[in-house]
Amino acid sequence: MTGAEVLDIATQGIWTLLIVSLPMMLVGLLVGVVIALFQALTQIQEMTLVFVPKIIAIFVTMLIALPFLGATMAAYMDRVVDMIIMGS
Repeated sequence: MTGAEVLDIATQGIWTLLIVSLPMMLVGLLVGVVIALFQALTQIQEMTLVFVPKIIAIFVTMLIALPFLGATMAAYMDRVVDMIIMGS
């Protein structure tokens, strides 16, 4: 396996990581901004208020996006296994 092939696998792995983590990160960001706006408007400055809604939103997003996430990771694994089997 050459250095270029290793870099190709690493690049594909990083892109797969970004694609898989993006839905949860975006939902966490949006929920955090909405709750921060709510806290600013109501002047409720409770530090723990953010965590429970954010955890629930990320969990629901993960359940909804699970087929997409699994397919994305399986496609990456198929590419890696094919490269291992081909010996290149």
